[in-house]
Amino acid sequence: MDNQEIQGIATRFFEKYKKTEGDRTLWSAPWKIYKNGQTFEIIFSTCPRGTSFKVFVDNKKVDEIWEWPVFLEKLDDLETTYGSLFHRDDYFGQMKEML
Repeated sequence: MDNQEIQGIATRFFEKYKKTEGDRTLWSAPWKIYKNGQTFEIIFSTCPRGTSFKVFVDNKKVDEIWEWPVFLEKLDDLETTYGSLFHRDDYFGQMKEML
């Protein structure tokens, strides 16, 4: 799955499932997968500061990435570090199925 397709899937998912935190300046949409008794989640968020991607493994925050270009560059690192839980084709493929 290439970066353009990943960004398109995540953007459509965000637009469909986003929720506000009350003041309508912060919007977020989480996507969590379960594998072998563990979880891997990314919370996609937008706020006046920009777009962020908060990464959680077993409900513990392991990274916070700002803006699409940096996030897309870090996908290789996420696959290397969390390979037993995260593979971009599987993660974003499941997200695509929800759309």
